[in-house]
Amino acid sequence: MASTLEIVILAAGKGTRMRSDLPKVLHRLAGRPLLGHVVDTAHTLGAAQVCVVYGFGGEAVPQALADERLTFVLQAEQHGTGHAVMQALPQLADGGVTLVLYGDVPLTRAATLQPLVVAARAGRLGLLTVNLADPAGYGRIVRENGRVVRIVEDKDASAAERAIREVNTGILAAPSAALKRWIAGLGNDNVQGEYYLTDIIAMAVRDGVEVETHQPAHEWEVLGVNSKAQLAQLERIHQGEVARALLEAGVTLADPARLDVRGVLRCGRDVSIDVNCVFEGVVELGDAVQVGANCVLRNVKIAAATKIDAFTLIDDAEIGAAGRLGPFSRIRPGTRLARDVHVGNFVEIKNSQIDEGSKINHLSYIGDTTMGRKVNIGAGTITCNYDGANKHRTVIEDEVFVGSDTQLVAPVTVGRGATLGAGTTLTRDAPPGELTLSRTRQVTISDWKRPSKK
Repeated sequence: MASTLEIVILAAGKGTRMRSDLPKVLHRLAGRPLLGHVVDTAHTLGAAQVCVVYGFGGEAVPQALADERLTFVLQAEQHGTGHAVMQALPQLADGGVTLVLYGDVPLTRAATLQPLVVAARAGRLGLLTVNLADPAGYGRIVRENGRVVRIVEDKDASAAERAIREVNTGILAAPSAALKRWIAGLGNDNVQGEYYLTDIIAMAVRDGVEVETHQPAHEWEVLGVNSKAQLAQLERIHQGEVARALLEAGVTLADPARLDVRGVLRCGRDVSIDVNCVFEGVVELGDAVQVGANCVLRNVKIAAATKIDAFTLIDDAEIGAAGRLGPFSRIRPGTRLARDVHVGNFVEIKNSQIDEGSKINHLSYIGDTTMGRKVNIGAGTITCNYDGANKHRTVIEDEVFVGSDTQLVAPVTVGRGATLGAGTTLTRDAPPGELTLSRTRQVTISDWKRPSKK
C-alpha cells in the first residue's frame, strides 16, 4: 500500500516587489489566485492533506480559500523556507511522505511532481531541479561523482559554484519522519540568517539517503512570481498552453495570442473564436458555435450553431441552438434563450425566459420576463420590472407583436397573438388577438417657441 501523501504549500511571503497590499499568493493568474493553481495541482496528486503555511496579510489567505479542503498554519514571522516548513510539522503524520510546494509557483504540472512522490515513497529524497542559461539568484546543485551532495545558495556560493547551471527549484518530497528529523537540525548560520530548507539535502546525504533529481519538461513550470511583470509573463505562458490545447482539439482561433480563458472552456466540433475574447468560470460551446471579437462569456452554456457577434457580454445564462446574439448585446444572469432566438444590438436581457423563434433586435431592455414563441419586440421596448422597492414579472405569450417605443409596466400579461401599437405604455393586461395601444391625441401648438440658451 502506498504511503500517505501530504503536501505543504509555502504561502507566507509578502511579495514586496508586487507593490500591493494584497498577499502575493492571492494575485490572480487566469482568474484564479496563484495559490489556487497550486492547490488544484495538490488535489490532482491525491493528497490526503494539503497544509498551507500563511503569514503576510493575516487571515486574507485562509478566507480566500476557505472552501478548498485545506489545513492552514500561521507563520507569524518569516525566517526562511526551513522555518516555514517547521510550522507545518505538527500537522504531518510520521508514516507518510511530504511534498513541499510554493504558493507563488503556479504552473508546475502534476505529472512533473509525481516522480518526486514515487522517490519519497521508496525512501529517497526527490528533488526538482532545472538547468538555466542564467542561474543567477538561484541555489546551485553541487554534485560529486554525479551524485547530489548539497545545495549552496547564490549569496553563499563561491565563484566556481556560481558557474553551475543546475539550480534548485525548492520543490522536494521526502519521507515525513526523515523530514521532521532534518528540519529539527537546521541552523541559520548563513548570510541571510535564515533557516534554509535546502540544507536538508546535505543532511540526507549524511544519513545515506539518496537524493534523486528530476527536471520539468518546460522551464516555465518552475517559474515563480515576484513582480507584476513576472505575473504577466506567466499569464501569457498559461494562456498560450490553453490556446495550444484548444487548437489541437480542433477549435479555430483567429489569433491564439489574443485569448483569455479564466476558468474552464469546453468546445464541441468546428467552434470558432475571434480575437480578444474572455471566458470566465465554466463555459460550454456546442458544435459550430461562432464567437465574434471582443466578447465576454461567464458561466455560459451555448448550444450548437449559435452565432455570437462582436462585443457581446453573456453572464450566467443558457443559450439555445441556432441563435443569433449581438453585436453589443448584454445577457445577464438567469436568462434562458430557446432555439432560434435573435437578440440584436444594444439589447439587454435579465432573468428572463424566451421561447423558440422570438426576436428582440434593437435597443430594448427585457427584465424578469417570460416570453413565448415567435414574439417580435420592436426597437426601444422596455419591461418596467422595478417599482422602486420590488421586482415584478411580465408575461408575453406566443406570437405577440410589440411595436417600437413601448413600455410594459409589470406585473402585466400580453395575451397570445396580441399586438401592441408603437408608443404604448401598457399598465393593464392586453387581451389575446387584439390591438392594444395608448396614445394621446396628436396636436400642434402654433404659438409654442423653443427655449433659447441663456
